[in-house]
Amino acid sequence: MKAFLPRSPARTVGRLALVLVAFCSVSIARDLDQDEALRLRQQGVIMPLEQLLKQALDLYPGAKLLEAELEEKHDVYIYEVELLTVEGVARELHLEAATGRLIKDKED
Repeated sequence: MKAFLPRSPARTVGRLALVLVAFCSVSIARDLDQDEALRLRQQGVIMPLEQLLKQALDLYPGAKLLEAELEEKHDVYIYEVELLTVEGVARELHLEAATGRLIKDKED
């Protein structure tokens, strides 16, 4: 029969921290569907996707669009755009949907 050993406070806090990190990382970003994106565009909250795609493709002439998603992160709408450059490099760009400001551009 095993003896009951109380958990140390550090171990309990460590487990709680892991749970909070997992919860926060799930709740940070939310993908929006087409209907919600259209509603936000019609309300003037976000810029048209076509305009932001042109901006992204102008950074990498000749690149091909792989994927575009609208997400909400920390109450900010962000277009996540994935491109394949003519050199065969995948790029991930994050553009603020309200202003078109480039937030991130990294090799994917």
